[in-house]
Parts: sequence; structure tokens; C-alpha cells
Amino acid sequence: MTTTSRVSANNVIPAPPQTRPILLTGGTIHPVSGPVLENAQILLEAGKIRAVGQNLAAPPGAEVVEVKGKHIYPGLIAANTVLGLVEIGAVRATVDQIEPGAINPNVRAEVAVNPDSELFPVTRSNGVLTALTVPQTRNGLLAGTSALLKLDGWTWEQMTLKAPVGLDIFWPDLVITHDPRFPRSPEDQQKDIDERMTQLREAFASARAYQKAKQGSPTPINSDLRWEAMIPVLEGKLPVFIHADEVKQIESAIQWADQEKVKIVLVGGKDAWRVTGLLKARDIPVIVSDILSLPLRRSDPYDASFTTPLKLQQAGVRFCIAAGGDTHLERNLPYHAATAAAYGLPKDEALKAITLYAAQILGMGARLGSLEAGKDATLIVTTGDPLEITTQIEQAYIEGRPIDLTNRQTRLYDKYRQKYEQLKKAPAIETASP
Repeated sequence: MTTTSRVSANNVIPAPPQTRPILLTGGTIHPVSGPVLENAQILLEAGKIRAVGQNLAAPPGAEVVEVKGKHIYPGLIAANTVLGLVEIGAVRATVDQIEPGAINPNVRAEVAVNPDSELFPVTRSNGVLTALTVPQTRNGLLAGTSALLKLDGWTWEQMTLKAPVGLDIFWPDLVITHDPRFPRSPEDQQKDIDERMTQLREAFASARAYQKAKQGSPTPINSDLRWEAMIPVLEGKLPVFIHADEVKQIESAIQWADQEKVKIVLVGGKDAWRVTGLLKARDIPVIVSDILSLPLRRSDPYDASFTTPLKLQQAGVRFCIAAGGDTHLERNLPYHAATAAAYGLPKDEALKAITLYAAQILGMGARLGSLEAGKDATLIVTTGDPLEITTQIEQAYIEGRPIDLTNRQTRLYDKYRQKYEQLKKAPAIETASP
């Protein structure tokens, strides 16, 4: 991926590293991984959570922040986004999410991230402090590797928390349209599917051949960045993120994974509720994306998308919830989880689905997703439950750094509030009589 030209930069200054301890005191702490603590304290030091509990004393030189009546939660995690890769979809110069060609395992999402994006401050203002940004593909297969970002920093290097997180494959659409008005015949559609599946198999065969040649050669061989990027996948160190929604796609992807002996994570998964037994038997996690959407088919229940997390949870399938990839709406992540809760998912599970479970599926469970000693001090201070639309995020910390929550939307709100206050006070303009 190449870095796009910058049309503008947000004016929010990234926070410097934490230099002294911070003690948040008097609030209600929701660790997510344990019971709620009333009138408690949480100590942040050197970017980490040093202690969580009641009656904690502030160490010498610590900044004490009173949060009585407020609630403290882990920062929310958006597990399927294109944040930093897309600014304005209609302006080509601000879009850098797709490389030409079908096989691009060497693409690294993090190097194309625009740290000055206006969408980072907008997203974190609603509690989303960490996001997986994913390279996309147009009629391709292997899009590249995704990266987990902290939503604050001067450069993409500072913002990158983990990279690569997974190798992203967008599975071919296996549904063949038999409508005579469709521009391609069923035979041509099947031919396209067969060609794309052959491309995928050949790519993995080439990567295995490259790996074998590299291991068996007494002298260094010419490096091929495409196959080099796939070696961690072949060694089982890196999962494959399969982007698929329809049941035929999911079943085909699982069969392929069994043949290739690779670990996979299902992303999208609108039909995941139809194959819970298969997912459970192979311990395949699901990043359920875009809960606030219509079902795939006219014959599906109207609430199919809303109830998918509940059905996965009841079947014992590991899952988390993502908003779905629209950069301007990633701030609505908690409301996707809230909808799942409204349709039967236990509320504590809905909260875990955008915090702890997301961190675990992305391989960061030891550092993110819950408020525990030793984990990153990435958290939010709120007026109430973050799943409630009336709740306000009053403070945010990323690795112990207090984050500025102003953004383009708050600036416009302040601007036009002043406009109408001034107009209301302005003297009326007298008009001449005819």
C-alpha cells in the first residue's frame, strides 16, 4: 500500500507518554473480567494498570482524579474497520485500502494509515480506543495483513499496537444467479468461481514451495515478499481472517482451512448461526459484523442479524461484535452490541463482545479488554453504561495518556450553537414600509 496524499489534518494534538502515576478515585469500576467495584480506585503508571481495588493510596507524586458518580470501563475495541485507510469515500485521493491484483499477501495495512484522519478523534469520542484496520480487495482474494491500532499518535508507527494480526482473505461469492436478466450465464459464473479458487490454492502451494526451498537451501534464496508474508500462516503463528457471510462461503472456507491446515477467524458471519456446530467443533471464532443490518434473504427472520450473537453464545462459539467497516459510523460500535443485548444476548456478554472477547480473538487478551493489574491503561470514564445512547464519555486514557475528546463534530456543534445564540440576541432588522 502507498501513502495517500493528505487533504487536511485534524487539529487534535496526540497525548505525550505518561510521566507520572494517575489515580482515578471514587468511581464505579467495571473490570469486565470480574465483579463491579463500587467507590473504588484504579492506579495507572507507566502506561499500565498497576492496581484496581478499594482504599488504594496514591503513590508520591501521583495525580489524583476524582471520578465520584462516574463509571470506568475498558476502552472499546473495533475489530473490523478501514479506519486510517479511508477518509472520504467519494474522494479517491483519500482512499488507500485496495491494491490491484487478486493475490497481495505482502500488503501491510498499517503503513498506509493516515494518522491525521479526522475519523480517529470522532471514533474515540464514543469510547472506541483501539481498532483493527483491514486492507480490502476489489474482486480479489488475498488482501494483505491487518493491523491493530491505538487511536492516537503522531505516526503510523506510534499508533500500531500489533501487526500483523491476521492474513485477510475475502472469500469468493459462491451463489450462482440463474435470473435470465443477469449479465453473466450460470456457466460463466461457475467458471469465475473455479478460477478464483484455483488462484487461492496455487498461491498457498507457491508459498509452501517457497518455504520449503528457503528451509532446504544452504545459501540465501531470492526473497519474495508475497510468500514471505505467508510463512507465519503456514507455521500456524498467524491466523487467516476469512471474510464471508453466506453459508456456502463459510462451509467452503472451513473445508479449505482443514485441507490447508491453517487457523482461521470468520469475519462478517451473517449466516454463522446456521453452522454453529461446525464452528464450535473446530473452535473457529467469529467477528460478527454489522448487527444493524438487514438479513441476507427475504426468507430469513427479520431479526436474523440481531440474534446471531445470542445463537453463537448459546452454542459455545467464541465471538465478538464489530460495527462493519463504515469509517464514519465506527463510533456506533456500542450500539451494535446494545442491539444484540436487546435481542437476548446477556448484557455482560454484549459488553465483553466489544472489549475482552475482541481482544482475545485479536491475540491481545493479555494486554487489552479488561481492567486488571498488568494490562494496558486503556480505559474510559463515562456517565453511565456505554451501551446506552444517552451515556457520555467524559475521559479517555490510552496507555495512561489522557486523550483529547474534541473532534470535528464537537467543534461544529460549538460553532453553530454560538451562531444561533448570537442570532437570537441580535437586534431585529427594520424593513422599510412599501
